Amino acid sequence: MEPALLAGLRWRSIGPARGGRSQAVAGSASRPLEYYFGATGGGLWKTTDGGVTWRAVSDRFFKTSSVGTVAVSESNPDVVYAGTGETELRGNIIQGDGVYKSTDAGKTWTHVGLDKTKAIARIRVHPANPDIVYVAALGNPYGPNPDRGVFKSTDGGKTWNRVLFHDEKTGAVDLSLDTKNPDVLYAGLWEVFRTPYSLSSGGPGGGLYKTVDGGKTWTDLTKNSGLPPRIWGKIGVSVSAADPNRVYAIIEAASGGMFLSDDGGTTWKMTNDDRRIRQRAFYYTRIYADPQVKDTVYVLNTGMYRSTDAGRTLRAIRVPHGDNHDLWIASNDPTRMINGNDGGANVSTNAGETWTDQDFPTAQFYNVIATAHVPYHVCGAQQDNSTACVSSVGDGRLYDVGGGESGYIAPDPEDTDVFYAGSYGGLLTRVNRRTGEVRAINVWPDNPMGFSSGDITERFQWTYPIVIAPTDPNTLYVTSQHVWKTTNEGQSWERISPDLSRHDPSTLGPSGGPITLDQTGVETYAVIFALAPSPVDGTVIWAGSDDGYVHVTRDGGKSWQKVTPPDLPDFTRISLIEASPHDAGTAYLAGNRYQLSDRGPYVYRTNDYGRTWTKIVGGLAGDDFARVIREDKKRKGLLFLGTETGIHVSFDAGGTWQSLRLELPVTPVHGIEIKGNDLLIATHGRSFYVMDNISVLRQMTRDTTSEPVTLFAPADAVRSVSRGAAIDYYLKNAADKVTIEIVDAAGHSVRTFTGTPPKTEGAVPDEGGEEGFRGAPPARVPVKQGMNRFTWDMRYPGARDFPGLIMWAGSTRGPMAPPGRYTVTLTANGMTKTADVQIRRNEAVRTVTDADLQEQFKLAKQINDKVTLANESVLRIRSLKDQIADRLGKTPDAKIKAAGEALTEKLTGVEGEVYQYRNRSSQDPLNFPIRLNNKLAALQGIVESGDGKPTDQASTVFKDLSERLDKQIAQLEALVKTDLAALNKLLAGGKLDPVKDGVPPPPAETASRF
Repeated sequence: MEPALLAGLRWRSIGPARGGRSQAVAGSASRPLEYYFGATGGGLWKTTDGGVTWRAVSDRFFKTSSVGTVAVSESNPDVVYAGTGETELRGNIIQGDGVYKSTDAGKTWTHVGLDKTKAIARIRVHPANPDIVYVAALGNPYGPNPDRGVFKSTDGGKTWNRVLFHDEKTGAVDLSLDTKNPDVLYAGLWEVFRTPYSLSSGGPGGGLYKTVDGGKTWTDLTKNSGLPPRIWGKIGVSVSAADPNRVYAIIEAASGGMFLSDDGGTTWKMTNDDRRIRQRAFYYTRIYADPQVKDTVYVLNTGMYRSTDAGRTLRAIRVPHGDNHDLWIASNDPTRMINGNDGGANVSTNAGETWTDQDFPTAQFYNVIATAHVPYHVCGAQQDNSTACVSSVGDGRLYDVGGGESGYIAPDPEDTDVFYAGSYGGLLTRVNRRTGEVRAINVWPDNPMGFSSGDITERFQWTYPIVIAPTDPNTLYVTSQHVWKTTNEGQSWERISPDLSRHDPSTLGPSGGPITLDQTGVETYAVIFALAPSPVDGTVIWAGSDDGYVHVTRDGGKSWQKVTPPDLPDFTRISLIEASPHDAGTAYLAGNRYQLSDRGPYVYRTNDYGRTWTKIVGGLAGDDFARVIREDKKRKGLLFLGTETGIHVSFDAGGTWQSLRLELPVTPVHGIEIKGNDLLIATHGRSFYVMDNISVLRQMTRDTTSEPVTLFAPADAVRSVSRGAAIDYYLKNAADKVTIEIVDAAGHSVRTFTGTPPKTEGAVPDEGGEEGFRGAPPARVPVKQGMNRFTWDMRYPGARDFPGLIMWAGSTRGPMAPPGRYTVTLTANGMTKTADVQIRRNEAVRTVTDADLQEQFKLAKQINDKVTLANESVLRIRSLKDQIADRLGKTPDAKIKAAGEALTEKLTGVEGEVYQYRNRSSQDPLNFPIRLNNKLAALQGIVESGDGKPTDQASTVFKDLSERLDKQIAQLEALVKTDLAALNKLLAGGKLDPVKDGVPPPPAETASRF
């Protein structure tokens, strides 16, 4: 499909605004309100108000979502460097593509090389020259490569020289620069690698190095007196700006801990071996010298610690979130700092006594699940937090549903209060939100923490599948290396498969490396990683293992056949299998091998229960590996694929893929779900997104662009649920004018909208209204070439407005259209197209009928018409008063003046009963009581507050208000008939123009909206 066909679609962020992991923070000594943090999947963010608000600054520039480090030039804070790729090597890390640079404080960015380093731990900028910059590159975490070590540039990143290198398995993990003598630097080297089933932290390549000539030569300090014997793992190092002879180091080793040197690294002594600062060393091991007091030092681990006696004793500092990874301290004010942890970044201006919030949408979700609520809720498990569900309307509210940070979620399709959710270690909970019941129903409740895969009876992976059978809401499946089934809510479990993994003994051993084991469930291996019961045939279940096997059963688990694609490389992780919603024999597979240093996409399709497979990767980048695949539930062969950098779509069952990222930030997509007409995704760094109403994707073909004008059939819209009725159309050429008319089933015109090319010159005039009280601007009908979307708000024309109108709890918006069929007529470029759109009631509200909503519409329309009558009477009165004032200013005649002034006073009296003309600001109605037009508008809001028949009392109040308004209108008519006629007679005698009665026409711009 031509990209222009997709241009009218949009991704909508629905949060949650709850921060995810960050290992990169920085600030500016000269700009105390300016800070940056890098999200591990969410890009680079900046604040200019001290952490109160944040905005992403990398979205249009970076090609990777993971920021490993950020550095701001001390001499010119407009110069900022960001290094990409994570170096806290947990199991879900995201690799980078080198270094980016900004010379305008983050407004724009340029890629400046080192793209093959994959993971950058530190960037240090010369304090007096921003063109001199050092990079500590860890390198590829999954295999040997030469692009690691310490690199230096003297021309602002145009060229780089590798100045410190040990071998292709060892990279640089920390770098500290002596600000008093910038030619002196200390570097920590780390030999580390990951596989899908193991982490190895430590080896002969690790060590501590120093240069005194800007990197030309380096001295190995590893064997210096007082340091622990090798083997070393991860190293943190920090030289004191208060006393450059003071150097702190924290070292992962058998006899590791915190070390101190007072002679520039020549000799050392251990100051602390507290396990709190040594645990899980690969994930932490960070140390920071205070810039002004040499005995003050900070250490990061699960907690954040400060020592004021050179490390001998530690005091914990309370931070908003655990698992701390980075710290920046202002050189001119050590009480000002920014901390990065697994909840994002937080700023303190009082040395950690208080911190700013972490309310930004950088959550890392592993999957996305939609509930049966109306509107539906969107749920997932957030890394380093909890499960989370938010409303699809994006109202910001959040609740958890049991389980933990890493698991699947299975909401009961029949009871919206019941959820099954998991986490590592095989945790599985059943939660009933209505009753408050929380119950653990683990399949095998034997906690495996700390054990190797080969020593675990039932191997449950970090994100093991939890799936309710789509053909039977009472059947729940979960997987270890076996498939398990329950039909009694987890009271008992039945194993329905043998071990369906490869279970190679070489992959089942301990993980962590030669110094510190780390066996959390991330490395639990040889498991069923993907499970897909067929929505078409309940006896068909697909299973895929993380070590490269695919199985299928066609008899509900009595027998299983291995159907692995023959050309699928060994040990490919079967990330997800999609059982087609159209055909029981069709399935799709998304696999990856990135943890084996192979970033290629492995995507397959079978149409014969796995007997044969077709690889379907046409159009995908060779290094953008796949994580999740889904087929549309309505259009067969319409596929969506989540990859490490975004989302793709195929209209031909995977024959060809094209990007569907549009304006979505670069971020991994770990979960995809189609809910009704909406496409939902879980990102691993930017929370949840929704693409509203994908009906156009279900209709477009390659022939669409051959027509001058194409109007797509709109999807049904649901009152009080849908965000409007989406009207999608394609224009082969841009139009000078597009008109959209909505007609009801009886042939009556409901509303007409007209669009013209936007004006480019001049600013939009300020209407002077207060934000939040004037409502949203009218929807614009787009006229551009390509795909366009106009969303009708499902309302009839609004009541007549007037300048300066202020209402309390009311507005002039039109009544909501009742359920029924409506016809859309599109006119553009000399062509007219029509299509029907159906507005349906929300069937989840079972006590309401279409007849009830017709009554609601009838009353709301009557009220809205009365608001128009009231507002037009105000306009009519003001026009009369303006004309009277004009005539009185043109004559000295006392009789004319007296008559005019008397009529003006009477007109003002009527106006004051219809509208509270003393209102000048949004809360003036609290001082000046509202009048009839406002009371009527507020009543319409009450009548339309929900889908239902109007209350009896609403009709009673309308009758009262209507009669009161009619009385004022009658009084106005009497004044026009008598007093105005008498005044005009006097004006004629004075040879002055008469005062004309009538409602001024609406401005042309307003008229074009309706």
